[in-house]
Amino acid sequence: MKKIVLASASPRRKQLLEQMNLVFEVKPSTAGEILDKRLKPEEVVIELAKQKALNIAHKEKDSIVIGSDTIVFMNEILGKPDNELHAFEMLNKLSGKTHYVYTGIAVIDTTTNKLITDYEKTAVKMRQLSSEEIKGYVSTGEPIDKAGAYGIQGLGSIFIEKIEGCYFNVVGLPVSKLYSILNQFGIDVFKK
Repeated sequence: MKKIVLASASPRRKQLLEQMNLVFEVKPSTAGEILDKRLKPEEVVIELAKQKALNIAHKEKDSIVIGSDTIVFMNEILGKPDNELHAFEMLNKLSGKTHYVYTGIAVIDTTTNKLITDYEKTAVKMRQLSSEEIKGYVSTGEPIDKAGAYGIQGLGSIFIEKIEGCYFNVVGLPVSKLYSILNQFGIDVFKK
């Protein structure tokens, strides 16, 4: 059986792969995340996921490499905040509105160079937040390494009114979609 490699340093993606009963190695991508703002959000996440997967794939033999990238979109791409002020501004912008979370997936078989890409889109409605709530949340440090400045799987969950679509996509990896892709590579999560 081929080795599976996750090309990401995200502890959330690692946890989700473990939840899928996969045996894998983590080798974080050093791809520079080059973004073309003219692309649609789904094109951006697929391209970034591909860059991450390809960055690791050329170093691995007889492996299945998984790359993934998540963005928050509301009239523009909201990546990870640069600092606390930026996190505050992002959350203030998302407050009381619906935004969209996109995650791209790229899976490469390094033996055959077969590449499958896909993406997931989830609508997320954030309740109206006060400045005090946003400041309090930002002070916890949780928003700093999260696209859109919040973590739905953490304390940020208290701000989410509803979601439409895949919850795991908002966490950072749409596991159902990844499962379908891995099946196309002959990977059975029910067998070790």
